[in-house]
Amino acid sequence: MPRRTSRTALDRLRTPGRLTGFLKTASICVLIAGLLSPLAQTASAAEATAANDYCGGQCSDILPPGENGNATLAQVLLNQAFGTQPDHAEDQLGPYANLAKGYSALTNSTINTFFNDASFGVPSDQVASTLSPAGRTDVKIVRDKKTGVPHITGTTRYGTEFGAGYAAAQDRLWLMDVFRHVGRGQLTAFAGGAASNQGLEQQFWRNAPYSEADLQAQIDNAVANNGARGQQALADANAYLAGINSYIDASDSGRYFPGEYVLTGHKDSVTNAGTIDHFKITDLVALASVIGALFGSGGGGEVNNAISLMAAQEQYGVTKGTEVWESFRERNDPEAVLTVHNGESFPYAAKPANAQGEALPDAGSVTTEPLVHDATGTGADQSASAASATATANALTSAKRGMSNALVVSGKYTAGGHPVAVFGPQTGYFAPQLLMLQEIQGPGISARGASFAGLSMYVELGRGQDYSWSATTSGQDIIDTYAVELCQDDYHYLYHGTCTAMEKIEQKNSWAPTTADGTAAGSYTMRVWRTKYGPVEYRATVGGKKVAYTTLRSSYLHEADSIIGFQMLNDPDYVKSPQTFQSAVQHINYTFNWFYADSTHTAYYNSGNNPVRATGVDAEFPVWAQAAYEWKNWNPATNTADYTPASAHPNSIDQDYYVSWNNKQALDYATASWGDGSVHRGNLLEDRVKKLVAAGGVTRASLVKAMADASLADLRAEDVLPDLLKVVNSSTVTDATAAAAVSKLQAWLTAGGKRTETSAGSKKYADADAIRILDAWWPLLAQGIFEPGLGTDLYTAFQANLPVDESPSAAHGPTGAHAGSSFQYGWWSYVDKDVRAVLGESVRGPLADKYCGGGSLSACRDILISTLKTAAGKTAAQVYPGDDLCSAGDQWCADSIVQRTLGGIKHYNISWQNRPTFQQVVEFTSHR
Repeated sequence: MPRRTSRTALDRLRTPGRLTGFLKTASICVLIAGLLSPLAQTASAAEATAANDYCGGQCSDILPPGENGNATLAQVLLNQAFGTQPDHAEDQLGPYANLAKGYSALTNSTINTFFNDASFGVPSDQVASTLSPAGRTDVKIVRDKKTGVPHITGTTRYGTEFGAGYAAAQDRLWLMDVFRHVGRGQLTAFAGGAASNQGLEQQFWRNAPYSEADLQAQIDNAVANNGARGQQALADANAYLAGINSYIDASDSGRYFPGEYVLTGHKDSVTNAGTIDHFKITDLVALASVIGALFGSGGGGEVNNAISLMAAQEQYGVTKGTEVWESFRERNDPEAVLTVHNGESFPYAAKPANAQGEALPDAGSVTTEPLVHDATGTGADQSASAASATATANALTSAKRGMSNALVVSGKYTAGGHPVAVFGPQTGYFAPQLLMLQEIQGPGISARGASFAGLSMYVELGRGQDYSWSATTSGQDIIDTYAVELCQDDYHYLYHGTCTAMEKIEQKNSWAPTTADGTAAGSYTMRVWRTKYGPVEYRATVGGKKVAYTTLRSSYLHEADSIIGFQMLNDPDYVKSPQTFQSAVQHINYTFNWFYADSTHTAYYNSGNNPVRATGVDAEFPVWAQAAYEWKNWNPATNTADYTPASAHPNSIDQDYYVSWNNKQALDYATASWGDGSVHRGNLLEDRVKKLVAAGGVTRASLVKAMADASLADLRAEDVLPDLLKVVNSSTVTDATAAAAVSKLQAWLTAGGKRTETSAGSKKYADADAIRILDAWWPLLAQGIFEPGLGTDLYTAFQANLPVDESPSAAHGPTGAHAGSSFQYGWWSYVDKDVRAVLGESVRGPLADKYCGGGSLSACRDILISTLKTAAGKTAAQVYPGDDLCSAGDQWCADSIVQRTLGGIKHYNISWQNRPTFQQVVEFTSHR
């Protein structure tokens, strides 16, 4: 029986995307006939005037599937019945997908076959419409014919931001509404009680259980602490909200609001009864808390680290076990690919010489704090329990699915003498997309690019007049786990010697069936116990004492603060150089790697509020909640502390090139997640860009080619398989099955080791058998190599720290399977280092032992051949078991990328690429 695709995080959202078949085609046609009568929005064609643009036509971008993320009920029903698409809902999906087979012949002149022209303004013959929202005379929204992107031009600051809010609601109102409810832990009551919705709201609310007062306090503090810029941010946000709410009123009275409101029971399609609630300023903070938790909050996992350390010490003894644990942790691996590769060191979260305050749990005592209580109906069934367990695991792991990549080359090595950048965030694939494109031109704002829906008062990733910027998730540790000693009962703890009550925060949700989500009625209460050291996540005993483990994040209660940095990035009077760019992103407390390029310079900066820890505290493990082990000058009332200075964050200006694919930032700079070792997907970029720079004459096209080539590479094949085959071929392979498999794998390597179609649209992989064999072999060989030496308990514990594999068809990442992003986390470095050691090759930063065959080449070879034979014997149906999209055995489909439905419009799946969702290609030709 085909399995359903495993889902995590955002993929678990169930909305009208699951509408297929809920109405018969005939009844859909009847409904459509009645729904086409409401007045549509009208706009006249007009010319938009471009602002100062120093890119010389050499800025491009792309964001699939399309700009238009709103659809009326009639459009939703037509899409479900006949597959028709609203205008500009899907027109960027084809060009994006086509790069996978078209990049090899790419030239500078053909880049915009696969990307949009990201020049400022709209040529007069390309203007599709011009709108003065709400009849205002101080702002116009011009949309272009090709993509429908809004180009917002205002003569006043208020009007500009009003237009940005109006355009955002035009393109993403339903999605914005969904995510404000996710951030508030109210998704099931809003969109339906499907187990997937339950899991999603639970995951995010566990990390940010905010009351309305908490949300408002964030705004008040951000404004109070940032002077004139804080006041401007508040005014911008209020104008932006006014624009959103103006569109809500207009679309409601005009009856062209998103059809999902009808299908989820919020509006009546006949009488128009029902309401679409206005947005308020605290909704923006709720939205920001979701985005920050998804992409910008590195850390956590200290309890899992403690469990695996204790398993290592149980297996080997304390001294040897600690050595083994540290070798697998790879805190500062000398073979790791680095973004700042000039040898400069930025020490952070290093292993202390003498750890202080550690509070490791007693063996077997750890239990996860329950979130859900008093569940009824479908809130208490088996599906709900499974979704809740997955949500808990995702919320507490340090393996954040950060994604995103960047390739930036100094003008010294380019054909045009100007820096070239190809970069963007890898944020999953949705319909509508989480991000939206826009251009904003007004007093103090001049930018084009992408912003998260509902937070688009500023461009968050994009270009200014003569510079461009982007980000990747960095993952340095800004989350610590504290062991609070309990007193009186399970809901009181010692704070500085005083027995203190925990604060109970609750969110009660109930739901009933709707057209969009037929899940039967149910309810539950989500309950979080908060301490001054953050929310309780686990219970345990330490030395026999009952404790609660809490997680304290430096950005907790501070998601709103980053608005100042984004405001600065949009201000042409602020960002004028790499130094002012770095100054701007220093105001962003999310854990990101930021990249910059103008016509002369490049730059890099790692952002985030990195807390200054007490001397001797090891960030890898829980510590006692005592004054001696708190962050320096930590104030629990405001959750503020001393943070490492900007100079201590990895940063650079005008390095020969920069690459980032969520790899290690710099020497001695530890990240919270495991896996920064000798083989990382960042190597796929490093190897290609380093080769281009060595040759010189880099162009936009050649850098795009490097990115696209890496996006199709199987990391295991390119960087580990050659050494595996060295071991296998160290003696003649006599077994026929193994020999045939080796021959196929070697042929695939010779062809480049990529997962690519035989021809565009064939939906069949070249070297399909070799790919199937490696997909089946990797988990078997990892187990065969490591489990005998580590023992089952430690092998299992290490997998909780770092998954063994992350192939394209695996159910992983923020969206589960079909998410594109692959090879971020896996045991590639462990296998690479161990096999090289067995081969007698030099290994810097080796594992503490040799594991494959106990270090014997012949025994290692036997293990590899045995597991290879088993893998070769697995059928495609066994390796790719099928899900609700793909039949069992359909390899291409198992890898394919799906635009996950967050609304009523569906799209076709595309061939796999490991690539940013929103992507820019830039080369500025001049500077102000």
